[in-house]
Amino acid sequence: MSAVEIVREACTSCSSLLLFDKRHRVRAMDFNAILKPAEMAMQQSVDHTQRQFGTLHTGKASPQMLENVLIEVYGSKMRLKDIASITTPDARTLRVQPWDKTNLKPIEKGILLANLGINASVMGESVHCPLPELSRERRAELVKLAGGMAEEGKVSVRGCRRDALEKVKEMKKAGTCTEDDVKKLEKEIQTLTDRYVRKIDALLEEKSRELTAV
Repeated sequence: MSAVEIVREACTSCSSLLLFDKRHRVRAMDFNAILKPAEMAMQQSVDHTQRQFGTLHTGKASPQMLENVLIEVYGSKMRLKDIASITTPDARTLRVQPWDKTNLKPIEKGILLANLGINASVMGESVHCPLPELSRERRAELVKLAGGMAEEGKVSVRGCRRDALEKVKEMKKAGTCTEDDVKKLEKEIQTLTDRYVRKIDALLEEKSRELTAV
């Protein structure tokens, strides 16, 4: 083989390696463009479920129980935390102090309509919410309610999986990934889904334990 042929062969090999490296980097970028948003969306589903669990009282007062209750004020519905401060003067009482005192009655009504098992009454310039003792029946109801919230969270996670798989189909249709790529992405998406479903299951187990503890 002449020197020219050797150089030409070396250049061809180098070009092939560079092309492979470029394709590999593009493919990795394409994978991340699907996996990263999917994982972020799944985490948001878990976070939302955890916030939902926070509205279920276990006998110990927490502002989180009321902060997302919708109150009819100013011709629309607003979250309680956006129109008032929520404090816990003691372990079994919530106190809501609206920034606009004309909202006292709407706040009282909104809390009662939320059906959280929490009483509310206007006392002076605030709404007082004493937490009732939880009966065995009420605890069972709350565990069932938590189970429903967890199932909604898992449905949301699976919805994120569906959206991610749709993007994989689009990539395959556009010819930007191979059949092997598709299988690998589908497997990684399922792994993410299983991980975040397990996170919700763990949160549910912890909340159920908390709700049934006497």
